[in-house]
Amino acid sequence: TVIRAAILIQNWYRLTMARLEMRRRYSLSIFQSIEYADEQDQLQLSNFFTFMLDHCTHPDSVSHIFTSPSVSQMVDEGLSLTEFEKKIDVPDSYYGPRLSFPLTVEDANALLHAFRNEQLLHARYVLQLLSETRRVLKEMPNITHLSTSYSKEITVCGDLHGNLDDLLLIFYKNGLPSEQNRYVFNGDFVDRGQNSMEILIILFAFLLIYPNDLHLNRGNHEDYIMNLRHCQKKDIIEEYVLQDHGKQILCLLRDVFSWLPLATIIDSKVLILHGGISDTTDLDFLNALERNKLKSLMRPPKSVRDRQDQVKERISTTRPICYLQILDILWSDPRSQNGCTPNKCRGGGCYFGPDVTAKLFEKYNLKMLIRSHEFKPEGYEISHDGKVITVFSASNYYEEGSNRGAYIKLNPELIPRFVQYRVSKYTRRQNLRERVGTIESSALKSLREKIYAHRAELTSAFAQYDLNGTGKISVNDWAAAMESVLQLELPWRMLRSQLAQMNSDGEVDFMSCFYDLKMGQPIKEAQPALVETLCRYRKDLEIIFNIIDKDHSGLISLEEFGQTWKLFASHLGIDMYDESLDKLVLSIDYNKDGHIDFNEFLEAFHVVHRLEKKAN
Repeated sequence: TVIRAAILIQNWYRLTMARLEMRRRYSLSIFQSIEYADEQDQLQLSNFFTFMLDHCTHPDSVSHIFTSPSVSQMVDEGLSLTEFEKKIDVPDSYYGPRLSFPLTVEDANALLHAFRNEQLLHARYVLQLLSETRRVLKEMPNITHLSTSYSKEITVCGDLHGNLDDLLLIFYKNGLPSEQNRYVFNGDFVDRGQNSMEILIILFAFLLIYPNDLHLNRGNHEDYIMNLRHCQKKDIIEEYVLQDHGKQILCLLRDVFSWLPLATIIDSKVLILHGGISDTTDLDFLNALERNKLKSLMRPPKSVRDRQDQVKERISTTRPICYLQILDILWSDPRSQNGCTPNKCRGGGCYFGPDVTAKLFEKYNLKMLIRSHEFKPEGYEISHDGKVITVFSASNYYEEGSNRGAYIKLNPELIPRFVQYRVSKYTRRQNLRERVGTIESSALKSLREKIYAHRAELTSAFAQYDLNGTGKISVNDWAAAMESVLQLELPWRMLRSQLAQMNSDGEVDFMSCFYDLKMGQPIKEAQPALVETLCRYRKDLEIIFNIIDKDHSGLISLEEFGQTWKLFASHLGIDMYDESLDKLVLSIDYNKDGHIDFNEFLEAFHVVHRLEKKAN
């Protein structure tokens, strides 16, 4: 009896753990699929900017996001540190860190202390720091060569994505950068998290103090157009607008990003770069190109854009090859299958197989490739028979408890040692069931919002299977319709119970997908089709309007709004009745001055979860 009871308990435990693991895995799959879909939307948005420049009657309203002369105009290359002091006053009321150049370890410690206490660094010091960082980076090669003979170990960190707590924990566990404690940070320092600027300031400060011991590789998010979607530009403007230097900081930061090295090689054996490689990756070519010429990979050179739809092979002119080589090393992901194929999930770069890795290793006599760029639940992953290592240093990336962060310690024998961690905001550690519940709830919330934004397309797809108009279809048909519209490659049959109701005959009530969702602030002037379209493209429109709003007042003219919408609809092939939009826009021009608060306008088109609202 005791043995039977023990077996029953063991079986129950195993089943419970298996179910929790299943929920955890599909929740992380949801997050990652939506993240990659968002990156595809970013590429589509950058294509719209190009379209806008070609068709806008006032192209100067958007051209400033692509042209780099403003960098040298607003922040003169020759402006010295003392001239910054003369031009920008730091008032006595400022109680944050006061930097003096050249920086010392004491300055870096002051920054760490200030940011732990949520203090803001004055704009003068930010500009001085960025200017000095650019000066140092310009002297560095595209590919940095390091040797373990100068220190016992070298630490390699992956994506931080604006999570300051992760950087602080790494420094606490592993020590601050120094001549004896060398670091390589492998890109994606910014975006998504709340402290992108603080991370950049800390890393740049240590770079200036220890230029031979702290090294930074560029990631795909060190890109000013990429930052538009993830609010870094807006955050910087809001932080420094009172000091009237937000635009200057953005312009200088854009230039600094373009000067970041592309890769690091340790002991001529370990290649460290952000994304990956392709079957055309040429390290000699990468080391010789002018890396700062490509301010953003979100806007391909014209010769690439003109031939994108018809050319599959690499393009022969120097600048497009430069673009494609950098695109591959910043955007690509490894796969277990041999070959090199387009990375359709992200919309940029490629998938590279073990054969591609082996070919590059043989050509350059390499032993290991360390890359980042990809979320990993344990903070790292080993692939391609141990030749490729992915390291991801942002813990709790999607949600509290969603993943560990990690960094790699490389010794002189080049044997990697992995250190894992997880930052927690809770005083009491969550158990596994609580962590999975939190992750699952957040993932399903994001997925439901995406489903609602495609309501018309999904309803049409469901109707194709509902030949008798019953409102019910089979689970297989429901799953097929969901994937055909959303294209997220998710286990829809498994997710059905969380997303739609099923009757006793095993058929899915497909309209139940939308029961628990509605628009935030119903606007009677808006037609249902228009509401759904604005909801679906709300994030893109917010970015576009923020670009048009040069003075950052939050207001744009009715003419600018109308023209932008028509261009956006034309670019995406959206057939939308102009009169319904005109009525809607006029209805929210409350004081009839010919301008609207576009943030307030877009806020009306966000999805509200009915059950959450009731609970609150």
